[in-house]
Amino acid sequence: MSGFLEKLKDQIRLHEGVEEKVYLDTEGIETIGVGRNLRDRGLSEDEIDLLLDNDIAICEEELINNFEWYAELDEVRKRVLIDMAFNLGMPKLKQFAKMLDAIENKDWVNVASEMLDSRWAEQVGNRASRLSEMMETGEDYIG
Repeated sequence: MSGFLEKLKDQIRLHEGVEEKVYLDTEGIETIGVGRNLRDRGLSEDEIDLLLDNDIAICEEELINNFEWYAELDEVRKRVLIDMAFNLGMPKLKQFAKMLDAIENKDWVNVASEMLDSRWAEQVGNRASRLSEMMETGEDYIG
């Protein structure tokens, strides 16, 4: 990156500040980062995809670090767990103790049952139905 652009970025960071979380600017507008006006500018598709890519990577890293058996799962079941970790967060996912034990034992029918027998399933509806079917069969959801 050119010296001009680096100096400009440093200058704008100095004047705008840098915030990792949403805050209200002096006009009461939700803002993030280095003065990004979320109300009027929002996020571009590329920025949305970058955030999603980063969040998926974080979820997968957490699954790898928390469950030794995760690496042995097929792609479909890994996607189910990443989806759940993305939705719930790792602390809440870890509360699915019976489901996680059933995954470790490759008891796919019981895994699906445990997924559906939860407050989460009531909250997310069709998402839980699709994901439990994928977990039980190891196949992409069709229907």
